[in-house]
Amino acid sequence: MKHSKTNYQGGEAIALATKNLELVVTTSVGPRVVEFRSKQGKAGNLFIQFPADAPRAHGFAVRGGHRLWHSPEDIVRTYQPDDEPLAVKPLRNGVALAQPVEPKTGMQKAMKIEIVGERTVKVTHALTNHGLWPVETAVWALTMFRAGGYGVLPLLPKGNHAAGDLLPTYSFVPWSYTDLALPLWDLHRDFVGIDVPKAKVAQKLGITNYPGWSAYWLEGTTFVKSAPVIAGAVYPDFGCAFETFTNGEMIEFETLSPLVKLAPGQSATHVEHWGVFDGLAKPDTDAAFASSLAPAVNAWLRKLT
Repeated sequence: MKHSKTNYQGGEAIALATKNLELVVTTSVGPRVVEFRSKQGKAGNLFIQFPADAPRAHGFAVRGGHRLWHSPEDIVRTYQPDDEPLAVKPLRNGVALAQPVEPKTGMQKAMKIEIVGERTVKVTHALTNHGLWPVETAVWALTMFRAGGYGVLPLLPKGNHAAGDLLPTYSFVPWSYTDLALPLWDLHRDFVGIDVPKAKVAQKLGITNYPGWSAYWLEGTTFVKSAPVIAGAVYPDFGCAFETFTNGEMIEFETLSPLVKLAPGQSATHVEHWGVFDGLAKPDTDAAFASSLAPAVNAWLRKLT
């Protein structure tokens, strides 16, 4: 693995690379992973980037890429700026980053980014309560991809009513502006597809239980995002373990930890694994999902365990 200093929008950053993938993390702001690319594919940076002078969202610099928030969403608490230099600790296979404590919340965000295989990245997210009272929250990991691709949210295996499968296994959670009649939602037996070019207005959808991975296909490269779903745990947003948002200009894949009550001094962590694959068929049909995407992901997941 290669580890080198670089620049991002005039600020300091670090590039991590293997022969198959490369990513860039900021150190003068964030923590953010602002670039992720397969060196074997043609898609370039899969993450969307916004210019440094882009309008802020409630005081928060959008920037793009991958970030860490604390859920449930709140205009004051969630949108605290992350514009200060980070504490940086080099690791043998990556880097650990921590921002200063947020003055208005008492929370501190940290990320540890480790390359654990030629095509696999492990991202450990941490929230620490440095305030004076307990805080109920969930770790919220959000990845923003460039537009133009196709997203996949796999569903749990189908049961059989005659065999005694009588109870529900998951719920969809729509937001007030979600419209499942719009053509961007591409419903299949074993997955929900998100056809980003067809998104003309903002849309968001959550799910309470799913196989623990999602995928985004763009120009022949597929990014897979995996995070565990804890059985019996209480998640935010009516129980969402995964959420996706798109407005046609980008798509966001979001995983969440269970809700926890952090006493002063306590921390909560949430781990994602990222994988990248080249040459998989666009997973917009049942056949492509079943014969290309699902087998590749399942083989990759077995190597993680």
